[in-house]
Amino acid sequence: MTLRHAWLCDFDGTISRSDVGAEFVRAFSPGREAERRALLEAWKRGAIGGRELVEAECGLIEASEKEALEFASRYRTDPSFAAFVDEAERRGDVVRVVSDGFGFYIGPMLERAGLASIEAASNRLRFEGGRVVPEFPFEGRGCGRCGNCKGEHAQRARAEGYVVVMVGDGYSDRCGARLADHVLARGSLAEWCVAERIPTHPFDSFEDVRRFARALTAEPRS
Repeated sequence: MTLRHAWLCDFDGTISRSDVGAEFVRAFSPGREAERRALLEAWKRGAIGGRELVEAECGLIEASEKEALEFASRYRTDPSFAAFVDEAERRGDVVRVVSDGFGFYIGPMLERAGLASIEAASNRLRFEGGRVVPEFPFEGRGCGRCGNCKGEHAQRARAEGYVVVMVGDGYSDRCGARLADHVLARGSLAEWCVAERIPTHPFDSFEDVRRFARALTAEPRS
């Protein structure tokens, strides 16, 4: 029996080499650095959840939808991501974007990469008179603390019969990493996995992920 794999890929800092969401928050909350830093530290040590972090950060932002879209238009996905997706899908695997970021930049960036049809789960942002209001279409699923719990996506993929692979770089990927069959990690996710004794495989770009996928899915030699 040929195993099929579900590749759950974080977006900010992973599919996009830049953390677009974090850079958006910084760009549109000038003078609030101390507050942003305190929120991030509280999130990292577990005092607040991912959803609470997003809500608090959005409370610091002043931006119109036009300004947000113009800001996001400068960013691109990893150049090797589209080739990875094409090869994975031809093999019968599924690639899903699972992000605690926002659809207003994820959708257009995927479209620019020719990947408008890929399944992407993320939070949303509503623009109201210069303020931003986060929305969580996946709330109530998973751990109850994340805005978009990647652990729930891992459980769903496993229930569908897939071997689950988490690909990420940060703290928002922790729930997914706990439940995945394989984890490709870099950055703070890799450091956390070491501390939690979760085995990981390093990667720099999706060319590395593609090579790992080929080795993982290769037919055993007799």
